[in-house]
Amino acid sequence: MIQTVKKRDGRIVGYNEEKIKAAIRKAMLQTEKGEDESLIERIVDRITFQGKEQMEVEAIQDMVEFELMKSPRKEVAKKYISYRDKRSIARRAKTREVFLEIIEAKNNDVTRENANMNADSPAGMMMKFASETTKPFVDDYLLSPEVRDAVKSNYIHIHDKDYYPTKSLTCVQHPLDNILKYGFSAGHGESRPAKRIETASVIACISLETAQNEMHGGQAIPAFDFYMAPFVRSSFIEEMQYIEQITGQDYHDLYNAPIADYIYKELDGLTGTMRALQHAINRTVGRVHQAMEAFIHNMNTIHSRGGNQVVFSSINYGTDTSAEGRCVIRELLESTFKGVGNGATAIFPIQIWKKKRGVSYLPSDRNYDLYCLACKVSARRFFPNFVNLDATFNFHEKWDINDPERYKYEIATMGCRTRVFENRFGDKTSIGRGNLSFTTINLVKPAIECMGIEDPQQRVDAYMAKLDDLLQITAKQLHERYQFQKTAMVKQFQLVMSKLWNGADKLGPNDTIESVINQGTLGIGFLGLAECLIALTGKHHGESEESQQLGLKIITYMRDAANRFSEEYQHNYSILATPAEGLSGRFTKGDKKRFGIIAGVTDKDYYTNSNHVPVYYHCSPRHKAEIEAPYHELTRGGHIFYVEIDGDATHNPQAIMDIVDLMDKYNIGYGSINHNRNRCMDCGYEDATEGLTECPKCGSHNIDTLQRITGYLVGTTERWNSAKLAELHDRVVHK
Repeated sequence: MIQTVKKRDGRIVGYNEEKIKAAIRKAMLQTEKGEDESLIERIVDRITFQGKEQMEVEAIQDMVEFELMKSPRKEVAKKYISYRDKRSIARRAKTREVFLEIIEAKNNDVTRENANMNADSPAGMMMKFASETTKPFVDDYLLSPEVRDAVKSNYIHIHDKDYYPTKSLTCVQHPLDNILKYGFSAGHGESRPAKRIETASVIACISLETAQNEMHGGQAIPAFDFYMAPFVRSSFIEEMQYIEQITGQDYHDLYNAPIADYIYKELDGLTGTMRALQHAINRTVGRVHQAMEAFIHNMNTIHSRGGNQVVFSSINYGTDTSAEGRCVIRELLESTFKGVGNGATAIFPIQIWKKKRGVSYLPSDRNYDLYCLACKVSARRFFPNFVNLDATFNFHEKWDINDPERYKYEIATMGCRTRVFENRFGDKTSIGRGNLSFTTINLVKPAIECMGIEDPQQRVDAYMAKLDDLLQITAKQLHERYQFQKTAMVKQFQLVMSKLWNGADKLGPNDTIESVINQGTLGIGFLGLAECLIALTGKHHGESEESQQLGLKIITYMRDAANRFSEEYQHNYSILATPAEGLSGRFTKGDKKRFGIIAGVTDKDYYTNSNHVPVYYHCSPRHKAEIEAPYHELTRGGHIFYVEIDGDATHNPQAIMDIVDLMDKYNIGYGSINHNRNRCMDCGYEDATEGLTECPKCGSHNIDTLQRITGYLVGTTERWNSAKLAELHDRVVHK
C-alpha cells in the first residue's frame, strides 16, 4: 500500500489519492461520456493497494495509464496520456525558451552572465546549454531542502552552481617554481623543466590554461617576478656563451658576475670584457622583453574551457629586488604599456603590484623606480592594480627582507579580489591554495522585510536575527558542498592535484582529495550593504555615520560568525566582499517582483557590490577610502577599493600614486583605479576623449569604452548584462 511519494525534485511527501482522482476526472471530462466516479474509485483503490510503500510520481502515473487501458474507457487513457505529455512539455518550456535564446545568440542576461565568456561561439553555446541544464539538477538532487528554499526565495546565491556536480574547486595560486624546476604532466603531454626565459614564459601560460580547464574559477601566479628571475640569469649565461663562440674568448668568469641592473646601453666606447658583458646584457634584455610580450599576447589569445573563454588569469609582482627580478618587472611593464596587437590594452592577465614599504613604494626603496613605472602603465592600461602588503591584516611574522624566498610570506590576490592567506590547517601563505567555493547572501531582502518595524532598535534586532539564520544556512550549504567536493579523485585534476595544490604531491591518482582541500577557503559573500542600510536607516553608509556604524556592525557580525563556523565545521570560512556580475541584477529583480519599487532600495536594476559606497554617490576619493577601508580587515576572503578618476590619466601617473597613498594611509588591502579609455574596435586606436563617437585615425564609428566590470577588464561592453550596464551608466567620478 502506498504511503509516501517521491516527487521529481527529490522531496518525500505523503500519498494523496485525491490528486490521482482529480487527474483522471480531468481526462474523463474531455471525452463524450464524461466522468465515471465509480470507475475512478476502483482504479484509485487498485493503485493504492497494489503500489509499494514509497513510489515515485512517474511510476504512479504509469499505473494510472495501465489501469485506464484495461478499463472500458480507453479513450480516457488517451486523454490522460495527452494531458501527461502536455504537463511534461510545460515543465520543459522554460528550458526550451532559454535554449532558443542561446541558439539565436540573443543579447540578454542569460547569454551575458559572464562578460569574459563569448556565449555566441559554438563552444560558448555548448557551455551555456550545459550550464542551464545542470543548475536545475543541482537544485533537485544535490541541495538540501532548507538550502534549496533559501535559493528559491532569493536569500542566497550559490556561485558556479553549474560546476557543482564536477566537484571542481574555484581557484589556486600557482607555485610556478615547482613546475619550472621539475616540469609537469597534464595528462595528454609532458613539459620538461625550463632552461631559458622564453620557455619559462610559455610554461607559465600552459600552467594557467591547464588549471583553468580543471577548475571553475580564476588562476593566479603569486610571485611572477621571483619565479621568472632565475631564467633571466640562465639566458644571460647563454648569451655569454654565444659571444664566446663568436669571439673565441673565454668569459666563463662572467657567467655569475654581479650585475646591478639589466639595462640596455649602447656599446660605443666599450672594449674587451666590459663590451662583452654589456652586449650579453643587451641581448638578454631583448629576450626578456620578447618573452614578456609573448606571455601577455598568449594570455589574451589562448582559450580554455573548450575554447569559449580566455584564461581568467592574474599575476602578482613587484617585490623581487634582484637585478634579474627587476628586469622581468621592467620588461613586463614596458610590454604592457605598448599594448598588444595594434596597440590595444591587454585584458589579461590582471596584473597586481605588490606594494611594500622598504621594497617597492617609498623613494628610498630599491624598486621605487619600477613602482613609478607601474603607476605610469596603470594610468594608461588600467593595470597593474595594487595590493597593500603593509596593511595590518596582510602582515606575516616570518617575512624578512633578507630572505630570498620571502615571497612565500607575501599576500597575493586574484585579480577580481579573492584573497587567501590565513590557514587553520597548514602554513599561512597564499601559494598552493585557493577558494573552494563561495555563496553570497542577499543583505537587502531581510532588511526590506524589517522596514515595517517602527522602533529603530527593534528593527535592527529583527534584521540581525534574520541575518543569523541566513548565515547558518549558508555555512551549512558550503559544508555540504565541501563534503561533495572532497570525494573527487586526484586523477580528475591532473595538474592541480599533482603540482599546484599544497600537499597533493603525496597523493596517488586514485586517492581522494579529502586530505588536502581543507587548505582552501569557503567564502561567505554578501551583496547590497548600501541598499540594506537605506532600508533600515533611510541612508547608506557613505552619507550617514549612523549607517556606517550599522554597516560595520553587520559585517563584523558576519566575520565573527565565520570564525565560529570555522571551529564548528573545521574549515577555513571567510567573509568575501562579493564581486557580483550576473548576480548584481538577479537579487534585485527578485526583490522588485516581490516588494515592488522602493526608493533607494529596489529602484535600480542592480544592488551595489558588497560594501562599496554606491557608484552614483558623489564624494571624494578620500571620503570613499575612509568609508570602505574598515571593511577590508573584516573581509579576509577578498575585497577591493575602486576610485573613478576624470580626464586622460595617461599623462597623470601622480593621480594613480595618490590613490595608492590613500590605500597606505587608511589600511586598505587591495585597490585599483578606473578612468576613461576609448577604443576603436576596427583599427585599435585608443584615447580618453569623453563622448568620442568617431575614430580620428580611421573614421570608424565603432567606438567602445574600455571598462572594468568587477575587477577585470572587458574589451567590449556588448558582453555586459543589463544590470552591469545600468551600473556603468550611474558611475560618477570621485573628486
